[in-house]
Amino acid sequence: MIPTLNQDIPIPSTAAKRPWLQLRFRQIAMLAVAAVFLLAKLADAASGFFVAYPHVKQALIASSAAAGLTALGALGVLFTRRISLRMQDILLGYGGGVMLAASVFSLILPAMQQAQALGYEKTAAVLLTATGIMLGGLFVLAINHLVPHEHFIAPNAAISSARSSRIWMFVLAVTIHNFPEGLAIGVGFGGDDFGKAVALATGIGIQDIPEGLVVALALRTLGYSPLKAAGAGILSGLVEPIGGVLGALATGISATALPWTLAGAGGAMLFVISHEVIPESHRQGHETQATLGLLAGFVTMMLLDVLLG
Repeated sequence: MIPTLNQDIPIPSTAAKRPWLQLRFRQIAMLAVAAVFLLAKLADAASGFFVAYPHVKQALIASSAAAGLTALGALGVLFTRRISLRMQDILLGYGGGVMLAASVFSLILPAMQQAQALGYEKTAAVLLTATGIMLGGLFVLAINHLVPHEHFIAPNAAISSARSSRIWMFVLAVTIHNFPEGLAIGVGFGGDDFGKAVALATGIGIQDIPEGLVVALALRTLGYSPLKAAGAGILSGLVEPIGGVLGALATGISATALPWTLAGAGGAMLFVISHEVIPESHRQGHETQATLGLLAGFVTMMLLDVLLG
């Protein structure tokens, strides 16, 4: 589940007290440059594959950009002194609104349109989409049950309380949330509407920034160092490119798979919104602010879909 802070705890600034932080920044920058260089080499080696499947390359680029925005948000913990519970809930609600609109406008409605384009009657297209939505939700539910992970509000008693193990359980929890986002991006680029795919990736990327920050801040208040908290937030987003490639590949199996994958990705997103985002944003007593944030996020994504799609 998406972690939130249990109390409004001020977070001390580390840049002024720790001059070695600038050295760490140089090391991080060097690692980032090396990672980009390695990715460029891998992309060059896979150029032949991408020529044959250009939508996979587009999905990889878009989902990697979304993961990068998650990392950008997580790095904000190095400079952020404090974030209130109310603002956390507004940010979570905003992200939920973006995901909700993305599910409807960029995944579920196109799934029905694609089914009708394949020759399904309107009723059959709706039933196909409904089945795909349920299967997508059940897929994420299965992952929740099969993968051990930790929650910030309701700790998992089956997991060791050692801090070294808990931090990985927290990362797994957010990774479970991020995978459907990457999957949705990949499925979007596997469709035949490039504008909607770009709008979907943009919307998910926008909501990834505050999400990465909230994850890192939650770990910070549990006693982890700023660098560890930022690193955990960055790791949680690395699954998005994997989901992006898998989603794009799934749509390329056959034309009949496209409406199923679109609907399934939409169902996975809806499950995450209802099971994680909304409950977490309402848990601290800021339901009204979180709901207004959700509406703002929904409108943002709706405008992106109209303008770019």
